[in-house]
Amino acid sequence: MVSVRSVVDRVGPTLLHALQVPDESPAVGDVVIAEPGNTLAAGDLVLGVAITETSEAAELVKHSAAKGAAAVLLKPPLAAKPSVKRAAKTADIALIEVRPATSWAQLVWLLRTVLDALADESDALEDGGGPGSGDLFRLADAVASVVDAPVTIEDTNSRVLAYSARQDLTDSARVSTIMGRRIPDDVLARFRSRGVFRELSRGRQTIFVPAQRDGTLPRLIVPIRMGGELLGSMWAVVAGPVSDERAAAFADAAPVVALHLLRRRAHTDSQRRVSAELLRAVLEGKASPRKAIAELDLSEEPHRVVVIEVSGGDGRDDEGLRLALLERISQGVGRRPVATELGGVLYAVVPDGDGWSELRAALEALPASRKGGTPRAAAGSACEIGELATSRVQADEALGLLRAKLVPGRVVVFDEAWTELSLHRGATAASTAKVAELGPLGLLRAHDEAHESGYVDTLYQWLRHPGDPRAAAKELRIHPNTLRYRLRRLLDLVPLDLDDPDVRLALITQLVSLRWS
Repeated sequence: MVSVRSVVDRVGPTLLHALQVPDESPAVGDVVIAEPGNTLAAGDLVLGVAITETSEAAELVKHSAAKGAAAVLLKPPLAAKPSVKRAAKTADIALIEVRPATSWAQLVWLLRTVLDALADESDALEDGGGPGSGDLFRLADAVASVVDAPVTIEDTNSRVLAYSARQDLTDSARVSTIMGRRIPDDVLARFRSRGVFRELSRGRQTIFVPAQRDGTLPRLIVPIRMGGELLGSMWAVVAGPVSDERAAAFADAAPVVALHLLRRRAHTDSQRRVSAELLRAVLEGKASPRKAIAELDLSEEPHRVVVIEVSGGDGRDDEGLRLALLERISQGVGRRPVATELGGVLYAVVPDGDGWSELRAALEALPASRKGGTPRAAAGSACEIGELATSRVQADEALGLLRAKLVPGRVVVFDEAWTELSLHRGATAASTAKVAELGPLGLLRAHDEAHESGYVDTLYQWLRHPGDPRAAAKELRIHPNTLRYRLRRLLDLVPLDLDDPDVRLALITQLVSLRWS
C-alpha cells in the first residue's frame, strides 16, 4: 500500500509540506489535475492547478473527499487558508501544500515517478526482492545515512535514477536535478568546466567540488564502476570539506550500488528482448493484437510503422549509430516509441496523430552523423494494431524510394507519396516485362552511350511537358532551341510519329520503366 505520508516523505519538504494527513487515508493510486470533466477516483492525488479562490479550494477539498481521493494539493496561500483547512479536517482528507516555486508540470511527472518507485518497493517485498527502482531509492537512503548527507544516484548521462529522502541540506541545483530527473544544462556546464566528469572518467575514488558563487553547495562525488566500466555516479550535497573517513565510507558504498545497476541493466535488457521479439512478431503478422496491446502497452487507436535507416558511411559502426538514434528520438517524443531492430534497420510503432507528428519532426531535425551517414525514415499508413504488418510493408516500400533517390528529403510517408509509388510500381512491372526493349528506343539508348547525345533524356522531358518546350528545356538545363535541334536529330535517327497519341503513351511507358524501376 502506498500511503500519502510515504509519497510526501519521498518527495521531501523542499517541494511538499503536509498540512494534514488523517491517521487512516486511502492508498494512493494516481495523480489527477482538477479540471472540469476530469473524473476523480478513490486514491487520487488531486492537484488544484487552476484554483485561485479560497471558496473554490474549499469546494475542491469537499468534492475530492466525497469521491474517495487520498489528498488535495494546493499552493500557498490557498492551502493554509483557515476555511480550506477546516474543510479538509471535516472531510477527513489529506491536505498538502506545494511550495510556491514548484512547477505543476514537473510535479505531476515527479509524483508519478515516486508512485512507480514505491509500487516497485511494495512488489519487491511481496515477491521476495527484485531489481525494481524501489531498491535503488532504498540504497540512496542507506548511502545518505553513511555519508550523512542527501544523495542522488545518476547514470553516465547525468540522469537521476534515485535520490535519498533526506532534504536537510539542499540548494536550487539539487531541487532542479530531482524535479527534472537530470542535472540542468547550466549546472552541468559549471561542473564540466571544473573538470568533474574528466575526473570521473579517470577513475578517481572521490571528487570534492567546493561551493560555487551562484550558491551551489559543495558536492562529494563518487564514480560507480564495475569491471573497469563506468556505470554512473553518486552525488552528495555537503556543507564543506569531508573527512577522509567519511569520504572512504561513501566510496565503499559504490560497489553495492554498481551491483544493483548491473542487475537493473540485466533485468531491463531481458524485458527489452522479450518486447523486441513480440514486436517483430507483430510486424510479421504472427502475433495477436490483444497480446500486443497488453504487453507492449499500445493503445487501441490507429498506429503507423516507421522504418529508420542510418549508416555510418563505412558500415562499421552502424549498430552503435542505430542505438544512439533510438535513444535520441525517444527524448521528448510523447510516449517512448515501441521500437526494435530488424534486418539492419529500426522499426518504430507510434500512434497516429500527435505521436507520429512529434516523431516526424524529431526525425526531420536530426543532423547527419559525424561518420558521414544521414538518417532516412519512411512511414506506412495508419492502421489498426492487427494490420501493422501491412503498414510495415508499406514503410519498406516507401524507404525504397528514398534509397533510390526517387523522392527528395529524408522522411517519406506512404500516404503522401502515392504518385511516386504508382510510377515505381508501374515501372517495375514494365521492366519485368522488358517493354523498354521493344521498338526503336534501344537504338536511341545505344547512340547516347556512344556519343553522349542525351536523346533519351530529351525525349523523356518533351513527353513529360507536352506543348511546353521551355519547361522541358529548363529540366534539361539547355536552351529551348537546343531542345528543338535535338528532337530533329533524334527523329532523323529513328522513325517516330510523335503526333500519334498511342506512340507517345508507349514511349512514356518505356521511359518510365527506365527511370522509376
